[in-house]
Amino acid sequence: MRKAAGGTALVSGESIARYGFGDGHPFGWDRHAAFMAELEASPAAAALLRLAPRQASEEELAWFHAPEFLAMVRERCEQGEGFLDAGDTPARHGLYEAASAVVGAALVATEAIMAGQCRRAFVPIAGLHHAARRHAAGFCVLNDCGVVAEALRRRWQLGRVAYVDIDVHHGDGVFYAFEDDPYLVFADIHEDGRFLYPGTGAESETGTGAARGSKLNIGLAPGAGDDEFFEAWARVEAHLEQYRPEFIIFQCGADPVEGDPLAHLRYSLEPHGHAARRLVELAARHAGGRLLGLGGGGYHRGNLARAWTRVVEAFVAAG
Repeated sequence: MRKAAGGTALVSGESIARYGFGDGHPFGWDRHAAFMAELEASPAAAALLRLAPRQASEEELAWFHAPEFLAMVRERCEQGEGFLDAGDTPARHGLYEAASAVVGAALVATEAIMAGQCRRAFVPIAGLHHAARRHAAGFCVLNDCGVVAEALRRRWQLGRVAYVDIDVHHGDGVFYAFEDDPYLVFADIHEDGRFLYPGTGAESETGTGAARGSKLNIGLAPGAGDDEFFEAWARVEAHLEQYRPEFIIFQCGADPVEGDPLAHLRYSLEPHGHAARRLVELAARHAGGRLLGLGGGGYHRGNLARAWTRVVEAFVAAG
């Protein structure tokens, strides 16, 4: 284990690389390697604290997921056939263990931040934001984002956590799980759900009950690029400043970058670097620097490798 000169940890390894659905699938097993090859060529790589993933325990998974759902996923993956949802997320041998490792990796990163080993951390194969408490969805079996949010409340008794999502798809699994919960401050820039899966995330969806106003959804029209992102991002920053979170979870899916095969936005790489830099500054003001980056989507291998490396470089440059 190398000491973190720059205050940033990386959680990576074969157990999370195995999360996916095979060669030729958009969420294939080569995504981890594509990112790591790009990262290791960056000067930022030498400054990282390297940590290994672990399996999440059943108790940890049940902080977010219903026990009967976990049992169903485990059983279907042992059988290795059928789907875990309506047809997007196939069951396969070893998938439950790989999904558990993704959650465990996100928890390792969170534990390192909360223990003061680092100020920031990044997990490339993570950010599985479509999985709900009681069902899988959209290539996402278990929701590491949701488990981390619950862990920060249950294990560390934080009073307010922010979830920021720039993946091209709306983070519906997180949004609806916490829709009525003011504990989770939510901000999501995505391609308008009228044109793209999962069809949710309208700007009118701002939370319910005591949480009304704590959720921000911004949908961009197909073809939107950097200018539209930066306009939306100013609103995200204002939202976060209003709520002053104690910890920030950043789902930085690379699928809004131009050329992704599953979406229609046209970002350059600059939005990812800009968002990471600004969240570092915001975390320093309000959250003791505590910032967790989760890779999320991205199905053009070159785009995800470069966009996530931009995020890590921004984290490291902050010192």
